[in-house]
Amino acid sequence: MTKIEKIVLSYSGGLDTSIILKWLQETYGCEVVTFTADLGQGEELEPARAKAEMAGVKDIRIVDLREEFVSDFVFPMLRANALYEGQYLLGSSIARPLIAQRLVDIAREVGADAIAHGATGKGNDQIRFELAVNALDPSIKVIAPWRQWNIRSRMQLLEYAEKHHIPVPSDKRGEAPFSIDANLLHTSTEGKILENPAEVAPDHVYQRTVDPVDAPDAPEIITIGFERGDPVSVNGKAMTPAALLTELNGLGGRHGVGRLDLVENRFIGMKSRGIYETPGGTILLSAHRGIESITLDRVAAHLKDEIMPRYAELIYNGFWFAPEREMLQALIDHSQAFVSGEVTLRLYKGSASVISRASPFSLYSADLVTFEESTIAFDHHDAEGFIRLNGLRLRSWAARNGR
Repeated sequence: MTKIEKIVLSYSGGLDTSIILKWLQETYGCEVVTFTADLGQGEELEPARAKAEMAGVKDIRIVDLREEFVSDFVFPMLRANALYEGQYLLGSSIARPLIAQRLVDIAREVGADAIAHGATGKGNDQIRFELAVNALDPSIKVIAPWRQWNIRSRMQLLEYAEKHHIPVPSDKRGEAPFSIDANLLHTSTEGKILENPAEVAPDHVYQRTVDPVDAPDAPEIITIGFERGDPVSVNGKAMTPAALLTELNGLGGRHGVGRLDLVENRFIGMKSRGIYETPGGTILLSAHRGIESITLDRVAAHLKDEIMPRYAELIYNGFWFAPEREMLQALIDHSQAFVSGEVTLRLYKGSASVISRASPFSLYSADLVTFEESTIAFDHHDAEGFIRLNGLRLRSWAARNGR
């Protein structure tokens, strides 16, 4: 085994990473620094500090990354209207590069030669963490205990915990719980009954959104302000990125907006089923497309839609720090120079529908589209030549085929 002097562990304080912490200390016999990222997961993080202290950790990092997460990762992604496989708003995927970046930063700061994570060998997160480290600092080694140790079952995990006096909460002792990932953008739930895609997800799986059936019978109207492609205000009130997304999560959640039951194709090669709740992100996607509809040129908008699946796939597969993602980001960001204005939406029974949009940079011309008398000269006869030129190849094709 390679000699390791110091390790930085991505540490949640949960059962898995508490066991990993002990295993790293035993296996490598070196100092372990813990890093816990506050990405707005909605749970108290100080217990993680207490658990790390109990395990003898001297250097414990708990860092509030909510504003950085939204402004530097979520918002750039939303400028692209990114959806993986046409549906998934990439809530877990977009959080991993930020965590990896901080792990590398801390490793450099404390002189660690390795980082460790708790992602399993079947999932996407191991790829996302490790590709990010490859891009940021390939000299740092990555330790993935789930690919190295001999623990192969949940029962063995609990036995290890009891042998080493690691507290096991009562709710972790019975049937395996749902696997839950949460941050300011979304909540995802996997496992248990959800592993059978033919089974309907039980109501208690949902944590951030009410059932649209039980949502208020009266719609709620909200207005979101945009500047250069990024949301900056809700109902006329300017907000920081994290505060804005938090506000929209609350608004969308109570109207049942942003639920998704998805069977997706993991990069690792298998299909998996998850329940996603992304209320604020779903509202922002609708609003952003709404403001783009009047501020983007037709061909520019269509080009964005063409590259979006590739961009989303890069994020999903862990290539946030890859040169091709950065190249696409430059194109996307350039397109947002005039994407400013306000969009009004109706939130009702699970939907976030755009009902009006306005911008000082709008390309929409009422004079051009009106059926009434226009002040802009438009010769209807011009359409004849336009149609004849576009139909030229079709006429040639039809003549060859004997039509």
